Amino acid sequence: MKLPFRRRSRTTKAPLESIWGVPNTTAVSIPSDLTLENICFSINGSDVVDDVSLHMPSGSVTCLLGPSGSGKTTLLRIAAGMERQTQGTVLLDGVEIGGAKTFLPPEKRGVGLIFQDYALFPHLTVLQNVGFGLNHLDGAARHELSIRVLDRVGLADRGSDYPTMLSGGEQQRVALARALAPRPGVLLMDEPFSGLDSRLRDEMREETLGILRETRATSVLVTHDPEEALRMGDQIALLRGGCLEQVGTGPELYNEPCSLFAAGFFSELNRLDVTVTNGVADTIFGKVEAPGVPDGDAILALRITSLDLAPKGGVAGTILSRSFAGNRHFLRVGVAGLDAPLRLELADRHMPDINGNNVHLALRKEGVFVFTKKHS
Repeated sequence: MKLPFRRRSRTTKAPLESIWGVPNTTAVSIPSDLTLENICFSINGSDVVDDVSLHMPSGSVTCLLGPSGSGKTTLLRIAAGMERQTQGTVLLDGVEIGGAKTFLPPEKRGVGLIFQDYALFPHLTVLQNVGFGLNHLDGAARHELSIRVLDRVGLADRGSDYPTMLSGGEQQRVALARALAPRPGVLLMDEPFSGLDSRLRDEMREETLGILRETRATSVLVTHDPEEALRMGDQIALLRGGCLEQVGTGPELYNEPCSLFAAGFFSELNRLDVTVTNGVADTIFGKVEAPGVPDGDAILALRITSLDLAPKGGVAGTILSRSFAGNRHFLRVGVAGLDAPLRLELADRHMPDINGNNVHLALRKEGVFVFTKKHS
């Protein structure tokens, strides 16, 4: 028999300040600065993380972004106390919680954890899962707080169900409620949306980000999805081969990538060999400014959105293939003298009528980068 939970409309969710019974003028959690200093981690002599330093300000959302094997999950586990670094220090509000002389286990660090598979206890009800970390409260207080937090994530009427009775999105909400219930100063999330379909993933990202803003917990999100990092992160730490490639805001990494790797991680690129002389690259599209790039061989990186079809002039080419994706068109255009076709992405409203396959290409200002080959 289900417990008599009260359903509340999503449009009338209580702010989290009231869930814990504290005034609206008081922060829900006690957000903490999290700092990683010169973190190294090796397995059998192989470096998994190599000298990573990163500061995550109080109340911020930091995304650890990178391909598989870049070290992002290892960093998260080190921050949580689930792995012990080979070298370096983990600081919480300036106090060492993991280092050469100190190592606090996860339960002593005041962090909340959400894993990719949610790690819910299948033999416990939803309500019992949420209340699992609230043993410092008596039974009545734990029960009441668990219901309130479940209500905030829209599942107050599912408390007596078991995790296997829930959808993936509902399980994700339970995992979020369980992690937030103890009011952690730091919330660590390891690809929590990767198991959801695309539409539900977008919904859960938006809802989770809203709750994170309300709790004001310092949050760290591991993801391999650049769009997710751009949408959720106050700062993004891009990792490559266990090292930090670039750290900054989403616009900084997207618009000012430090390397060909960083530029290519956020969008598809056309890559052309060019020569730089006096800060200017000589390309098939004419002169392109290359400030700070030394003279010599370089790479011109063009986002597939940086090319356009011109009515006349420009670079002549032949359309080799085209495809339609609702509001976008994708083209492959062969150009004489180039080893590989150029790829274009055009918004539907910018797609002109084309007679035959002969076209001319023009270069937009946005999404054009020049890198030395050593920064590839």
